[in-house]
Amino acid sequence: MLRAWRRRSTLRDAGSRKSWLAAILRNEAYRYYSRPRPDPTDLLEIYEGREDELVLSTVDRADLQEALKVLSERERALLSLRYEEDLTQPAIAARLGIPEGTVKVQLHRARVKLRRAYSA
Repeated sequence: MLRAWRRRSTLRDAGSRKSWLAAILRNEAYRYYSRPRPDPTDLLEIYEGREDELVLSTVDRADLQEALKVLSERERALLSLRYEEDLTQPAIAARLGIPEGTVKVQLHRARVKLRRAYSA
């Protein structure tokens, strides 16, 4: 209707107003329905995928928490310093007052133990 109002100056014969308006409405309907539309199933799959990812990440976190319970307090502390606080091995050694080689060995053993517990 807005297009008809804007194009009212193109009406030549006032007696053919109904057919003129009908032609504009028909053309607008064709234009509206010929536009490409997104497939609603694509959007549904996107949203369902997000829920799946959320569920999987929750399950992964729960599995990781269970695997961490297998580790000793010292091993959890070492992994926390390395991955949560993002400290380097020399920084961990300095903070704990132990040799750097000891930190390397203990981190390696803790990772192996965690990997085994997580994959089981």
